[in-house]
Amino acid sequence: MIILASKHLAVYCNLLFCFLAGFVSAETVTVTVGTDAILKCSYDAKYYGRLSACWGKGTIPNSGCANEVLKTDGTSVISRLSERYLLMGNLGQGDVSLTIRHAEEQDSGVYGCRVEIPGWFNDQKHHVTLKVNAVPPNPLRIEAREVKERTVTIRWSHVFNGGRPITAYRVDIKNKQTPWETKKTTELHDPSLTHVTLVDLSPSKTYNLRVFAINSVGMSETSNVLTITAKEAAPEGPPLDMQLVALSSSSIKVTWKPPRTELRNGVLRGYNINYREYDPVAKQFKRWQYLTVAATREQETVTLVNLKPSTMYGVLIQAKTIAGVGPASNAPLCSTLDETTSTTSATPSTSATSTTSTTPSTSATSTTSTTPSTSATSTTSATPSPSTISITFYAATVWEQSTASISGVPPDPPVIELKKVDSNSFSLFWNISSEGDSPITGYFLEYKAVNASWDYTKNAVDFGAHETEATIIEMNPSTYNVRMFAKNSQATSAASNVLTITTGEAGHQKDILITSMMPYTASPLNSPSHHLIGIFVAVGLLVVTGAILTTWQLRRLKQKKGTLSIWLGNGEVRYTDCESLHEL
Repeated sequence: MIILASKHLAVYCNLLFCFLAGFVSAETVTVTVGTDAILKCSYDAKYYGRLSACWGKGTIPNSGCANEVLKTDGTSVISRLSERYLLMGNLGQGDVSLTIRHAEEQDSGVYGCRVEIPGWFNDQKHHVTLKVNAVPPNPLRIEAREVKERTVTIRWSHVFNGGRPITAYRVDIKNKQTPWETKKTTELHDPSLTHVTLVDLSPSKTYNLRVFAINSVGMSETSNVLTITAKEAAPEGPPLDMQLVALSSSSIKVTWKPPRTELRNGVLRGYNINYREYDPVAKQFKRWQYLTVAATREQETVTLVNLKPSTMYGVLIQAKTIAGVGPASNAPLCSTLDETTSTTSATPSTSATSTTSTTPSTSATSTTSTTPSTSATSTTSATPSPSTISITFYAATVWEQSTASISGVPPDPPVIELKKVDSNSFSLFWNISSEGDSPITGYFLEYKAVNASWDYTKNAVDFGAHETEATIIEMNPSTYNVRMFAKNSQATSAASNVLTITTGEAGHQKDILITSMMPYTASPLNSPSHHLIGIFVAVGLLVVTGAILTTWQLRRLKQKKGTLSIWLGNGEVRYTDCESLHEL
């Protein structure tokens, strides 16, 4: 009996040992990358006093902590693997919860907390499973670096990537007056980007811009929305419906309308009116005379005065904004009317003589007045009233080049190379072999349509002295020529090599991303297995629904006509009844 009891006692002791040694509480903590993770663990410090404790990554072994990350003697931390591991609780109250600052995905795993309670098998053990989930990147903060007539450069700083590398950026732009559904979207697959230049904007137009960062988890929330207004430019269209009407022998009335609205490129400030005399014998014009009037209405009128009689004049009108003068309108030459002169002279005689000379197609009138000792002579000569002569002449806007003398050695021309071409954007980089007599102060890039002329005043983008690459977004994808100049404090280099770049061949897409472009929301239904289950369920429901509808229709037909026989012959459905199967 004693022997049996001793055997049972040994079994009970072994079970008790296993129970005490294996009793471990556990919980799960889920956080996102970049946040602080707090793993709870505590003991009754009022009962036991201050006790030693440790934290390790992995399950708790028979003694100590596996892969120890932190240890405390109950008063302070005596060792830790990294500055990210902290005890933020009140040690005097037994709170030994572990705080992991700025959790990363690799921090995920099982952590064990052991509190060393005096006595055999008394240690308190607690397991915590930590799950650190990656998220989309943080929203960007964008700002405009340079706004010109047709270009804008925006920039941003790198942000927290959400635990996964940023793979792309998305740039949206739209007219301020339109909804975001009308936006133009460009995806840039260069995670190192911090700025981008958009070209081919419309002068004086206001735009909204926003940028998203993208990683493998999803897309960030939108950046701040930037509102930019392109600078005004000189008008691109001439005044319209220009007409010349002779009012007298010394005046001509000129009327016109402003350029087309989309070609004004800003607020019209006024008009330059240039007119000059035309010599039909020498077939040449004389010197220009100038007049400036303010832009006031949609139908403008001005009268040119102090003109010569019976003389043809040519008139050009140019609209102007604060940025410059646009192209000139042109109209046929217009002649002033003929002059009528009346001359009176006094003589001792009392005779009055009237002389009239006329030319073809002209009526001449004379008036005679007689007074004592006076003779009055009135002579009127008239020339043919000329018809409008259709001699069209044009004024071209000539962009003046700098005439400053070069006092130093300019930099060598840059060498530019194409890095990448996407649907409506391209990236390029450049280098230079010699800076000349002084350090480089900057670069400027010129671009134009392949069949257009170079025009620095319209299509140029400036870059800093230390920039060596750029990404350009084309608002109107096409084929472009691109070249670059370097400049220092002394002079500007010659033009670089010219690149011919075609964008937009794949067609412009307003929404490049579909699934990955949606704002990120955590969902347990994103796994492939759940998608397959959903597909199978949907197919099954369709099959069952089709079978039920077919059976129901057959019963209706049978009730309506009595019998209905259907069989399959030669791959076709046949029926033996005169009732149409239209309802089936």
